[in-house]
Parts: sequence; C-alpha cells; structure tokens
Amino acid sequence: MSSPPCVLVVEDEIELAELFAEWLSEDYEVRVATSGEEALERADEDVDVVLLDRLMPGLSGDEVLERIRDQDLSVRVAMVTAVEPDFDVLEMGFDDYVVKPLFREDVRRLVRGLLERNEYDRTLSTLFALASKLSALESHKTEDELAESEEYARLKDDFEQTRDRIAELESEMTENDFEAVFYDFDRVDL
Repeated sequence: MSSPPCVLVVEDEIELAELFAEWLSEDYEVRVATSGEEALERADEDVDVVLLDRLMPGLSGDEVLERIRDQDLSVRVAMVTAVEPDFDVLEMGFDDYVVKPLFREDVRRLVRGLLERNEYDRTLSTLFALASKLSALESHKTEDELAESEEYARLKDDFEQTRDRIAELESEMTENDFEAVFYDFDRVDL
C-alpha cells in the first residue's frame, strides 16, 4: 500500500496553517511550516504539493518558491495569499495562484486539482515514450517479427492501458484543471 500524497502548508498565521492541515489530514500526509526558513527545511522529494503564503516575515513566499524551484523538486506549488496578482506573477514559477479567503472545499479542491495535473503530466510523458518505442519498432521490424514478439505485445498493452488512463484522468479533471494543462493559446494576441 502506497503512502498518501504529502502536502506542505506554509502559512505564518498559525491558526490558519493548522486549519488547512486539519482540512487536508483526512486524505493526505500534511506538514506545516510557519516561516519561509522552516518551509525550506520541510520541503523534500516526499512533498507533492506546497500551499505557500506569499507574504511572510523574513523569507517571503516568493523567495521560498524560487528556492524550491532551484532545488528542482518535483512538486506542485500553489500561492495561497491575500495579495491580488499583479504583473510580477509572470516571472514566478507557481502552478496555481489563489487569493484568500479560502474555505474547506476550496483548499481540498485546490490540492486535488494539483495532484491530478501532476499525475496527468507523468502519464502523458509515459504515453509519449511508449508511442516512440512502438513507432521505432514498427518502422524497423516486419509485421511477422512484431506478431511473434511477446515484448511488442506487452508494449502495445502498456500503451493501450496508458491511453485509457489518460482518458480517465481527463474525464475527472475540472475545466480549470484542464485549462491549466492545455492553456487556450488562441486567447492571447501574439
């Protein structure tokens, strides 16, 4: 049995940090940090999602985000803040940006959406890798060689299962999650 996903809640308002942790602890392993420095100590490869307050005394959420990205941790980060977004967000490497106040279902939906996007990205990468292997074999082997190969049959099965998983994940995604993965580039005047 695998361990539940891990969420790091970074919030300098202790009561709010504890409230978020309570809301999430039923489904996730939750770590809490009440400063930027503590957040960096608690962030590691086991963390799947970080809910990061932007304005904190000492090391700000912006600085924590930058350092997390510099560490190349495979983690989704949502800025959860009272700060309305401005053009400075263009340079920031977050996965989502939400403005407080947030309620229980907002927080749970945010984490669930980030985890779904993460799984979708990983599964899509796997699908492309499998498709490349299939293409390489199909372009260099005869139909008889392919038909006789157990490895090729397993590869095709893996491809089909992965494609089915992609379809399943897409059906579970909310419109906002799907838009975050496939941003509508037609909305931007380039």
